[in-house]
Amino acid sequence: MDSQTVQRSQTMQDDSATGRLKPNSLGVLGILFFVLSAQAPLTGIAGAVPIAVAIGNGAGVPSAYVVAGLVVLLFSVGFVAMGRHVVDAGAFYTYIGKGLGRRVGSGSAGVALFAYCAIQAAMYGLYGNIVSGLVQQYAHVHIAWWVFVLVTMAIVQVLGAAGIEMGAKLLAVFVLAEFSILFVFALVTFFKGGGPQGLDFTGSFSPSAALQGAPGVALMFAVASMFGFEATAIYGEEAREPRKTVPRATYLSVVVISGFFAFTSWMLVSAHGASQATADAGKALGGGDASGWVFAPITAQFGDWVGDVLPILLATSLFAGILAFHNSANRYLFSLGRDGLLPRGLCRLNKRHSPWTAGVVQSVVAVLLVMPFALLGKDPVLTLFSWFSGVAVLAIMLLYFLTSVSVVAFFRRERLDTRPWNTMIAPVLGALGIAGAIWLILANFTTLIGGDSGTATWLGLMVPVVLVLGVVADHVTRNRTRVESARAAEAA
Repeated sequence: MDSQTVQRSQTMQDDSATGRLKPNSLGVLGILFFVLSAQAPLTGIAGAVPIAVAIGNGAGVPSAYVVAGLVVLLFSVGFVAMGRHVVDAGAFYTYIGKGLGRRVGSGSAGVALFAYCAIQAAMYGLYGNIVSGLVQQYAHVHIAWWVFVLVTMAIVQVLGAAGIEMGAKLLAVFVLAEFSILFVFALVTFFKGGGPQGLDFTGSFSPSAALQGAPGVALMFAVASMFGFEATAIYGEEAREPRKTVPRATYLSVVVISGFFAFTSWMLVSAHGASQATADAGKALGGGDASGWVFAPITAQFGDWVGDVLPILLATSLFAGILAFHNSANRYLFSLGRDGLLPRGLCRLNKRHSPWTAGVVQSVVAVLLVMPFALLGKDPVLTLFSWFSGVAVLAIMLLYFLTSVSVVAFFRRERLDTRPWNTMIAPVLGALGIAGAIWLILANFTTLIGGDSGTATWLGLMVPVVLVLGVVADHVTRNRTRVESARAAEAA
């Protein structure tokens, strides 16, 4: 055995002993695939775009994705600047703690965990419903949606424990499949000159098009599509040269995601015709199959076989997102255990340097979130998916805002980076944009969750409640540590 192999083996043993995740496991593209998986591109296009067109600003929806991308890009400038000095699997909560204090950081950790577990549970609801429908369509057997969800939870747990490289490779396959078919459709439509009214750039991107109807609703869905790009920092410990890899992956993911959604939604609007797109989306929504607004022009472009493939790709899209959020959540649990905010057993790693115990706990949480909806016989799409995805978006927007404020506070105090644009101007502009997005989400929250005002109220209140619980947990933990330290001193 050569000296390099011995050294590498010794490093892995040391990492396991000290609770460190496996370093040098991911490059820019590996992290990018995790981020794109969390976005679930086909789910975002087929689920959100028709609704945004129908009840938002119609043909102007593509412009909402451009605005959302610019807001998140501004946020990313400060996010990346702080990431050069703070590398931790806790990402947002670590950043917020560094800038605004440990207690606020601990409260935000609770919000982040809540957001990731909620969005994963939401995806399980839609995923179970789609897979159950596919099995009934092709095998003519009816199996309850929650059966597929439980089986998938076990598969996700195994894949999460198999190591970050395995997850990255599997997600790459799924993401490329869904991304490719949508992007090829968009390119073909573009080079063919659009649909019945041509490309009609002004019909989607002019100020009048962007501001028509209810632009706030469209912007709300556009901002929601950016959910999950925090993964660029979450995997910093496992990245190759994190101070270079994470910034590149962050900027690349924001540009790719916002550009992809803007371009694809524009081509879908063009395929229907800018003047007809809103009416067609309304009909699809009224018929209970919003995805038909997306699938119909793609099928018309490539043939009926695509109509059979797209629902399957929608299921794999959701599976990829579920796996991505499982990995994000268990790394949060791992980081909280390592920092002493949760039991230290959560930072136990397996032989592949994956957070095994944290993964098991995350899977148990997923079961606890999903199964009540199954036991009560609730519709997995109208309740589980709609409610939890809405509240998760609200929670993550709060984290974005707190992080932007934290960046400014951190660099004013530490002076590790004196560039005004990176540490003050861009973060402040990003915070203002995110604050506006939060206002829009709250103003349209009933629409976002697809429920009534009462349901919207108690779901919305869950976010500040979780934040307060996190602060209280930090207070209790700190007091317990002081007592234990005092007892140890007395014993000595």
